[in-house]
Amino acid sequence: MRRAVLSVLLSLALPLGAWAQTTVEAGGVKFDTTTEVAGQKLLLNGAGVRYRAIFKVYSVGFYLKAKADTPDGVIKQEGAKRVMLKMLRDVDGKELGKAFTDGMRKNAVADERAKTINGIFKFGEIFNDMKRANSGSTIGVDWIPGTGAQVVVDGKAVGEPIKEIEFYNALLRIWLGDQPADEDLKELLLGKEKRHSGRQR
Repeated sequence: MRRAVLSVLLSLALPLGAWAQTTVEAGGVKFDTTTEVAGQKLLLNGAGVRYRAIFKVYSVGFYLKAKADTPDGVIKQEGAKRVMLKMLRDVDGKELGKAFTDGMRKNAVADERAKTINGIFKFGEIFNDMKRANSGSTIGVDWIPGTGAQVVVDGKAVGEPIKEIEFYNALLRIWLGDQPADEDLKELLLGKEKRHSGRQR
C-alpha cells in the first residue's frame, strides 16, 4: 500500500513537461514533435500519409518555428523549415521525382514561376540519380536561411543547396497548393482534422 501511494505521489510531482507528447504517429511512422535545423528549434506543424489510390506511398511531416494553420501561414513564415518524408513502399526514383516536379509546376504561382525553374531541375536530377526510394528510407528537405534548400536522404546531404526561396515555396505547395497531392493530407499538415472522404490520385 505504501509503495502504491508513494508511486502516485512521485508521478504527481513530475513536471508538466514530462507528460507532454513527444511523438506523433502517421502511417506507422513516429514523428518527433520538435526538431532542430540550423540551430533553430522547430515544431511539428502536422503529419499524415500520402496515398496513391488505396496504397500508402509515404508519411510526411512539416516542421516550422511557429505553428500555422493556413497555406500562407506556412509558406510566408520566416526562419528554418523542414519537410520530412518516410517511404512506406518502394518507388522508382524517377517516378517519385516526376510526381514532385509535376506537383510543383501544377501549383506554381505566376510571379514566382521563373525563379523555380533552376531548383525544380536540380531537384528532379537528385531523384533521377537516386534510382529507387526504398521503403523505410527517409527524405528530408530543409530550408536553411542564408544557405537554401538542402535535400537529405537517410541522414546524408545530397546535392548542393538550392538557393531560391521560390523553389522551397513551390515544394510546400505540392501539399498545400490549390491542387494539392491529397486534400486530406493538406488538412493534416496544417494541423487540422481531415475533412474529405475521397483520395486524390
